[in-house]
Amino acid sequence: MLVYGLPVLFVLFTWWFLTGAVLYVVGLPRTTVRWTIGAATLVAIAALAVLWQTSGDTSPGAAYAAFLAALLVWGWHEISFLTGLVTGPRTTEAPRILGGRAGLWPAIETLLYHELAILVTALGLFAMLWGSPNETGLWAFVILWVMRISAKLNVYLGVPNLTEEFLPPHLTYLKTYFCRRSMNLLFPVSVTLSTVGTFMLISEAGTLTGVFDKTAFTFLATLMALALIEHWFLVVPLPSAALWSWGLWSREDENAGETAAAPVLARASVAIQPDPPQRVSATIF
Repeated sequence: MLVYGLPVLFVLFTWWFLTGAVLYVVGLPRTTVRWTIGAATLVAIAALAVLWQTSGDTSPGAAYAAFLAALLVWGWHEISFLTGLVTGPRTTEAPRILGGRAGLWPAIETLLYHELAILVTALGLFAMLWGSPNETGLWAFVILWVMRISAKLNVYLGVPNLTEEFLPPHLTYLKTYFCRRSMNLLFPVSVTLSTVGTFMLISEAGTLTGVFDKTAFTFLATLMALALIEHWFLVVPLPSAALWSWGLWSREDENAGETAAAPVLARASVAIQPDPPQRVSATIF
């Protein structure tokens, strides 16, 4: 059971801890952004080096190292976006549009540079790791990328739970690009395909014989399952944000020193549209 249990626990901890760590560092005072980006860049470069060094290694330790390295590379993209360094050409509220929802292209413009940066990274990882004995990091990054795109599309089309806690104040204009609905047509497709993908990965982890393969596929299956759960958080009324409340301590510290100044908002924002359509404000990470 340790062959499966330890990788599952490792994924759960790194998913929880790194998400909170990203929220914490992007909530620090704006004067620290250059240091945050500098440190994140050094970590990402080191992570890329680890992915390269472990690409030919099929030991269980190499699977752990490659998986963690992929998460750290992904973390650079999250930090660069949430600090406002790499977002998109549009950094203003959505144009006023009939029907209560922003147009798709203006919404894409708010994220365009961020998404292109992820695409370039993914292509680089494919060039580096495709066909190598250890592709754990490559497929972990791909799962994060695909599932995040799915989540963003579902939030744009409309879901009931738009978590408001985690957007830094300089990104609050994003709240005008998304909406709240009881359901959208993409959501059932997203969760169905994600569920199938999760069970396929679980099946591979259970049928393969080598310890490395079991470890690698357990990592990927657990990550896919977590991404699927995050999709369900969009529609099921659970206090999921409480898992990372500690990541907001940096903003509380900043607010404590600026009680007479402008208050600090939180998390990735969205404009929400209930059924029937009605524009209101909310946010999502």
